[in-house]
Amino acid sequence: MPGPPPDFRHSIRGQAVPFKPFPIRHGRWGAHAVYKLFTLSWDVCLSGPNRAALMGQPHWYWIARPDRFDCSRTRSRMITLYHHPLCPQSRFVRLLLGEYAITPELIEEKPYERRRDFLLLDPSGQTPVLVEPSGLVLSGPGPIAEYFDETRGLALGRGRLLPDDPASRAEVRRVSDWFCQKFFQEVTNWLVTEKVYKRFMPREQGGGGPDMELVRAARSNIRTHLRYIGYLASHRNWLAGDRLSHADLAAAAQLSCVDFLGDVPWDENETAKTWYARIKSRPAFRSLLADRLPGISPSPVYADLDF
Repeated sequence: MPGPPPDFRHSIRGQAVPFKPFPIRHGRWGAHAVYKLFTLSWDVCLSGPNRAALMGQPHWYWIARPDRFDCSRTRSRMITLYHHPLCPQSRFVRLLLGEYAITPELIEEKPYERRRDFLLLDPSGQTPVLVEPSGLVLSGPGPIAEYFDETRGLALGRGRLLPDDPASRAEVRRVSDWFCQKFFQEVTNWLVTEKVYKRFMPREQGGGGPDMELVRAARSNIRTHLRYIGYLASHRNWLAGDRLSHADLAAAAQLSCVDFLGDVPWDENETAKTWYARIKSRPAFRSLLADRLPGISPSPVYADLDF
């Protein structure tokens, strides 16, 4: 019987792909198995509908299952988070996991590189992307936050990050969306792209010096958002209600990136500053305060809890 082709690492999931599984007792093949080969994981049922597809094929052909794969490494028993240290959406998920007392395996991803293995995880090529030990792939801050509330939220008791009643949950989602979308588009995206990403991007991809007009616009816009945070914090215990929620984590994640770059005018709103000091002192925030980037020093107050 001929062996597998010499180069089969670029097989597309959902197609027949070469892989030689291991035999179990009495020389028979396992009925159900999940395997990892190069950048994909493989799920096969020899006794189910895949059997017909396998009949007549050499023993090293298996069928890739499209909803079960991860990226460039063997399957981990830990939750894996593909992130960038100054991606605010990734920081939101890191804070979320911290509140659940989950320490993920962090894999730094540079979205502007458009790495093929990362695009197999999420075709949008954007961080964050989270991979459960089961192989389930989740992308985007909103879906990840909702997934963890639905699968692990009840275990937090009164510390649950989404309230129980629909009206309060809607308000948390509204405020979260304000920061993940509006604040990001008007402030964080411009500052991080111009002052961080462009330093490491090749010139043909738009790398180079920052566009100071965009930087000045972001610095102006943040003043409006800081006043809004102060308004919310002055009328509530936390930004979206009486308890800490996704809204606080989303806002803090955005602000932490801007604070790293030294562009938050903290002296303009004491109420917003007091709220940020509260959340900055939480244990979930510690890993963010330890973040460093080559060639970029954080602002003097970034890791100071008494700023």
